[in-house]
Amino acid sequence: MSVKITSKEQVNDLLDKYDYFLFDCDGVLWLGDHLLPSIPETLSLLKEKNKQVIFVTNNSTKSRNDYLKKFEKLGINNVTKQEIFGSSYASAIYIEKILKLPKDKKIWVLGEKGIEQELKELGYTTIGGTDPDLTSNGTPFDLNDPRFSNLDNDVGCVLCGLLFDVNYLKLSLTLQYLLKDNKTIPFIATNIDSTFPTNGKLLIGAGSIIETVSFASSRQPDAICGKPNQSMMNSIKADFPKLGENPRRGLMIGDRLNTDMKFGRDGNLDTLLVLTGIETEENVKQLNANEAPTYFINKLGDFYEFNQ
Repeated sequence: MSVKITSKEQVNDLLDKYDYFLFDCDGVLWLGDHLLPSIPETLSLLKEKNKQVIFVTNNSTKSRNDYLKKFEKLGINNVTKQEIFGSSYASAIYIEKILKLPKDKKIWVLGEKGIEQELKELGYTTIGGTDPDLTSNGTPFDLNDPRFSNLDNDVGCVLCGLLFDVNYLKLSLTLQYLLKDNKTIPFIATNIDSTFPTNGKLLIGAGSIIETVSFASSRQPDAICGKPNQSMMNSIKADFPKLGENPRRGLMIGDRLNTDMKFGRDGNLDTLLVLTGIETEENVKQLNANEAPTYFINKLGDFYEFNQ
């Protein structure tokens, strides 16, 4: 059964028990562009006690540099690039370190600039993505578009994530690359979240877009680099070896049972569910022991507020 955190004593027990605090961002630290209560104070409290904080997000539309700017804009200071693990960064690292894709190979991107920026930082050339020539601009779709028969032979990988400007041309070109060379080109997904919660609303998530090209090509992604897939956890543990040696000193904090809590549980970390996102206390009480988070709390800011 999950333990509800409701007191200073319980918070201090958590501070004694864990050295690594992994956070989802949207729904935990903020909702859209609205900072949740007592977040800067809570993060400062953790750092004052020499705790390692790590920010883990499936939002591939932003690069780590973009997230640094968002933290600063919201008044969360002293965050470093090394503390941020986004699905765009995790995907880029996977392509470089696991796939070992040569740098002279291009990557077709179905996604936003966050993906492009992380790939370019590693020395890769991207096509597709935010290329303005791929926007419809109200012009009728051309079934005889020459781009369908003139694919770039230097493309060595297809990387798909969340895309705001979805159109038939981008989806169909992505399909051509997935079918290329008898479907042998690597197919990587940043994450497969079906929805994208923001500002109290549920929008279409990366998984719903990726499912379109997956269904059309009769292919499943060769790798999924976001939560709850453990490739992201493995990257984190590689950067923080002591967490890898003793994952029970880590606590995964998030607002989604099917991604954040599963991510932590599968990585052998304890888990803390916050109720500022999409889950409710009633949801938690209905879970069986194998699905339930270790703890739950009304909001992350209670860490600080209970200590006042």
